[in-house]
Amino acid sequence: NRRKKKGDSVLENPSIPNPFPELCCSPFASVLSASLLPKATSRKKQVIKVYSEDDTSRALEVPSDITARDVCQLLILKNHYVDDHSWTLFEQLTHTGLGRAIEDHELVMEIQSNWVMEEETKLYFRKNYAKYEFFKNPLSFFPDHMISFPSETNAALSHSGILQMFLSSSTYPEIHGYLHAKEQGKKSWKKLYFLLRRSGLYFSTKGTSKEPRHLQFFCEFSNSDMYMSLTGKKISGAPTNYGFCFKPNKSGGTRDLKQLCADDEQSRTCWMTAIRLLKYGMQLYQNYMQPYQGRSGCSPLNITPMRSISENSLVAMDFSGHRSRIIENPTEALSVAVEEGLAWRRRGCLRLNSHGSPIAMSNMGMSIHRSQSWFHHKISREEAQRLILQHGLVDGVFLVRDSQSNPKTFVLSLSHGLKIKHFQIVPLEDDGKLFYTLDDGHTRFTDLIQLVEFYQLNKGVLPCKLKHYCARIAL
Repeated sequence: NRRKKKGDSVLENPSIPNPFPELCCSPFASVLSASLLPKATSRKKQVIKVYSEDDTSRALEVPSDITARDVCQLLILKNHYVDDHSWTLFEQLTHTGLGRAIEDHELVMEIQSNWVMEEETKLYFRKNYAKYEFFKNPLSFFPDHMISFPSETNAALSHSGILQMFLSSSTYPEIHGYLHAKEQGKKSWKKLYFLLRRSGLYFSTKGTSKEPRHLQFFCEFSNSDMYMSLTGKKISGAPTNYGFCFKPNKSGGTRDLKQLCADDEQSRTCWMTAIRLLKYGMQLYQNYMQPYQGRSGCSPLNITPMRSISENSLVAMDFSGHRSRIIENPTEALSVAVEEGLAWRRRGCLRLNSHGSPIAMSNMGMSIHRSQSWFHHKISREEAQRLILQHGLVDGVFLVRDSQSNPKTFVLSLSHGLKIKHFQIVPLEDDGKLFYTLDDGHTRFTDLIQLVEFYQLNKGVLPCKLKHYCARIAL
């Protein structure tokens, strides 16, 4: 028998009976055979190169119209990663020290077509937990002193009310505050009062005056992309480490950059988030909601914080009886959590070796943590802060590293409140046994794995629980 060619329809071959005659009258039958399949087979393919955190790379042959989200999905499938909707394609300009998270809907080939030969540009595949965090908690992204609403609007807006204003085509909140701007063609920076409006970004030529005659246009965003400064003061000589800039799509180099820097991370985050919303509007919300389409309660702007996969799997259980049961009473669940926290202090120091046999923790307590994705051996404080910043300044993003000042101790670096804080993990010896502690010995752990697992479930002395770890993902 002649082998059926690729793309042949079952309906077009009279020798094979059609088991679903009712589909012959379906309006979708012609669409599937006439437009969808030929279009899929005729798409042009191109090769892109994607890097991971450890600088290994992978070449992918992809359609010319592939989006950043589709590239991430392809890499997730190829590497068997868990899709928690935080994977991101990141564009990094090595020579100028700039980088940005590519929006999920952007076309990768279109981005690459804007690259210039003089600049070494790479695509990175990494986590970005802060990508859509402002949809879950907008109040923390837009502080009161930086945002103004139209006079007819009630100042006390609700959680979703702020987002509705940002996404509305008729209204847009005004963002205002001081920024340092690099003067064109000079090395000097000047502190100016800026205002973000729907028509673009302006600065005042007279203090904080908002009168039209004192406002001077700085830039608009339709033909440029916004980048974050990854090197702080080193390359641009900026007065602070919180820089960002606008680069025209067809830029020839640094001479066309419009560079700014804020006084703190909260201010930079507010400006950059508001500009993203201004540029992409409802498209960002559609990107955010796409993984959740079809779930109940996900109507437009009925925005509720999404629980992560790991959070959904944490259910209070009672195993004290003959059968296990789910604890639904919040008070009972809380008391169980307290008892579990106390049990960590008394837990025995045994783990299984590679053959499944228990071995004493004292023989391996100094090295068992090195196999964990959240542990980073001998990295500096600055490198730790850079890694956390890349993963997004969301509460609970963390890593554990060796202490540079004291080789016998470790440091827990943690993101909270748009700041990165560092906590020293101190080893203690008691009755010939080695323990680790964050609170001067009040709570002790036999190894760093136990310590991290405890603070993933209990806040303890930390400002928040450990939620997302920074890892160097290999492709």
